Amino acid sequence: MELTLLGTGCPSAHLERYGPAALVHHAGQTILVDCGSGVTQRLIAAGSSGRDVDALFLTHLHSDHIVDLYQLIISSWHQGREWPQRIFGPPGTKRYVDGLMKLWEPERTLRIAHEERDSTEGLEVEVIELSPGEVHQFGGLSVEVVEVDHKPVRHAFGFIFAGGGRRLAISGDTRRCQTLIDAARGVDLLLHEVFIHYELPVIPGLRTERTVSNVASYHTLSSDVGKIAGEAGVGCLVLTHFVPPSCDRDAVLDQVKADFSGPVIVGEDLMSFDLQAGVLSYGQARMSFPLITRT
Repeated sequence: MELTLLGTGCPSAHLERYGPAALVHHAGQTILVDCGSGVTQRLIAAGSSGRDVDALFLTHLHSDHIVDLYQLIISSWHQGREWPQRIFGPPGTKRYVDGLMKLWEPERTLRIAHEERDSTEGLEVEVIELSPGEVHQFGGLSVEVVEVDHKPVRHAFGFIFAGGGRRLAISGDTRRCQTLIDAARGVDLLLHEVFIHYELPVIPGLRTERTVSNVASYHTLSSDVGKIAGEAGVGCLVLTHFVPPSCDRDAVLDQVKADFSGPVIVGEDLMSFDLQAGVLSYGQARMSFPLITRT
């Protein structure tokens, strides 16, 4: 099983951290998690493309996680996709996707007529709305749906991937959530969001004290995420969805590793993890990370 971080950012536009997205690949199956800004470009940079994606799983319907969905559909078609996109998401996903496709229908109709490609099936969309506790199977890769706490967002999910004797947890956006901790217990790698509250000072005209407090209330603080990984007994903790995207990486690492004795990795766009071999790749760099021994 391989995990590639396509986007480690948040709603704030950033040149190094694109919008939230991750790619999971195992036994010939490729699953995209979330569809943030720049995901189509990051897919290509990771050696993949929208054409290769077997399914898209959406953690929730916040704009930073879904903003490039139509771009994914169109670019996948241009890359030769000849089968419908399969989108798995929380309740409300079908309504959103139907509205998105209707909005762009005049553009799509004109494009189809003018470009005269062999097939239009790649522009079709199949939506499956998720419920907590469901397990979806893609060949040798399973995806378990875990309800997380991102209130006032009504429906928000994390996912547990399993295949080849390895397990991976992706938190989605959530405050500390016992359900996620229990579901992620003993996974080889936990990819978890992080909110760095001390990096968000009050700035008149930009954000108030109330703004910072409200945003912090439905995310996981950097002072808590290490404790969560420790309680879940995960093999390795990888941080993503950095709020704010520009932060002191050394300070974040020091804070989180004080609460978690295992490897803590400050995630970066296009960082990749081979969970079978225990190898992290980033550019030309390679390093090993320990794997959980299973009996």
